[in-house]
Amino acid sequence: MYQTEGSKRRRLLLVAWAVVSAANLVLMYLYPGKETVPFHLVWIGLSIVYGFTAWSPLGMTAVLLTVAVTTGWILIHHAGTGDIGWEETTEVPLMTAVFGVMVWHVRLRQRALSRVAQLAEHDRRQAEAQQLFVRLVSHELRTPITVARGYTELIRDGGGGPRVAEDAEIVLDELGKLSRITHRLVTLMQMSAAVARHPTDIDAELSRALHRWAPTANRIWSARSAVGEAAVVPERLEAALDCLLENAVKFTADGDRIEIIGARRPNAWTIEVLDTGAGMSPEQAATLTAATGPLPSISGTGLGLAIVRTVVEAWGGRIALRGEPGVGTSVTLWFPQDSSGDEPAAPHRVPGATPAENMTSKWLGR
Repeated sequence: MYQTEGSKRRRLLLVAWAVVSAANLVLMYLYPGKETVPFHLVWIGLSIVYGFTAWSPLGMTAVLLTVAVTTGWILIHHAGTGDIGWEETTEVPLMTAVFGVMVWHVRLRQRALSRVAQLAEHDRRQAEAQQLFVRLVSHELRTPITVARGYTELIRDGGGGPRVAEDAEIVLDELGKLSRITHRLVTLMQMSAAVARHPTDIDAELSRALHRWAPTANRIWSARSAVGEAAVVPERLEAALDCLLENAVKFTADGDRIEIIGARRPNAWTIEVLDTGAGMSPEQAATLTAATGPLPSISGTGLGLAIVRTVVEAWGGRIALRGEPGVGTSVTLWFPQDSSGDEPAAPHRVPGATPAENMTSKWLGR
């Protein structure tokens, strides 16, 4: 019969223990009054072998009874001849009880490890199913949206009159919203998969985000960063930045400012997205910051902020939102360099200045 290397080692261990135990039993019998050491060596060896091998309950019971009977018989024999006191024979039931307790704990540990292995396998299968679901959703949702957009554009350009063109534009606008929601849903589902982080130039990532977004809206764009390298997943950082910048564009108008600021702090680094748009009330900022479920949104689905929070919290970070109605909004992503990071710094305030002046001073770096 084929035996694995592990089973061979376990069999050798059992044989070695049997030989050593037999020798100790002989010593127990031959040297009455000095049987304490060999007696305990037999039981200690049994405990060690049981810990390194897999025994069936029947096999374990048979071996335990064999050891208890043989050691017990020797002690009873010595007690009967007067070489030891009868109280010495109580060692056998005591050692049997100790071994039984050890067996109970080992069984509990084995069941716990088996349960952990089952959960790990379940998680693995669930992750595979989720990835398959993400791919199917991405295809099944995006394909009909693309087809519908193509036919709507044909209707708009088909010369049906101003009313038809106007209605077609509304449909195209709604399809665009649906496409963005679909993209964010797929992105959010993908965020749950574990991906290893690696050192990345954060300054370059922020500059790249600015260059991608600057042509999309007539805003005053700027970026400055002194973070250097940090361990991130660039694709996920990009997804989080896209959500923040899309929100900034959404709640600003032509001529407003949007700025990305990266900073290195003691034991931490931060990314701050600032805008001088519609802003939000302190109550709204507190609600968005303190949310524990899917992040609510002032307008829209809230999926963008949910994506941001998923990325930030996966890296041990936090989100801080501040704003004033009609003045602007600041969203700070705080990431620890290690486990002892600092809280996000509060916005710089110029004593005696108005809220608008304070926001302006922030843009100018004063």
